[in-house]
Amino acid sequence: MAVPSAIEWKTSAGPVPYADAVLAMEARVAQIRGAGASEMVWLLEHPPLYTAGASAKDSDLLDRGAFPVHRTGRGGQYTYHGPGQRVAYVMLDLERRGPDLHQFVSNLEQWLIDCLAMFGVRGERRTGRVGVWVALSDGREAKIAALGIRVRRWVTYHGVSLNVAPDLSHYDGIIACGVPEHGVTSLEALGVKASMAEIDAVLKETFDAQFVCTHGP
Repeated sequence: MAVPSAIEWKTSAGPVPYADAVLAMEARVAQIRGAGASEMVWLLEHPPLYTAGASAKDSDLLDRGAFPVHRTGRGGQYTYHGPGQRVAYVMLDLERRGPDLHQFVSNLEQWLIDCLAMFGVRGERRTGRVGVWVALSDGREAKIAALGIRVRRWVTYHGVSLNVAPDLSHYDGIIACGVPEHGVTSLEALGVKASMAEIDAVLKETFDAQFVCTHGP
């Protein structure tokens, strides 16, 4: 079976409850694998919440009463989702594209780096730390984008989150991604004003460079 000719892009206007998003992703993953549905990238925001990945440590949840906590099967540790953060859930068929998880994660990171570059921000990888980081003017570094993926029968879901203009104080209730020695930042905190529509346009523009499929039937 050939790879579907087009990826469906879906954008949700209002905050999407996390549990609803997970159910929708799981349904789409089943459809991609079982019925040949098109792959999808879903752009959305969530109401304020924390998610705990498969490697999350209880000690990294500093304020248990701040926001709802959702246990999830994605990789990674604790992270925050909320208004002002663009979440991109990526549902791709790696069985057809090439079953290489390390390459998929690298492509997600490069996609975010390419997107940030379009706004004049240099995103960087860090050895041993998944996600995208920026060097701050005072010599510190901070995380601006997080990754957390899950794969079911070689179809990916969950994905990435990019801090556009969230309330960064909401991260105070967790040790984000299990890295206490570094902080988090956003495009807004770096002096970059960008609307979600502008972010979405650039995410779409830079996607194909990392995810063009070269595998056939």
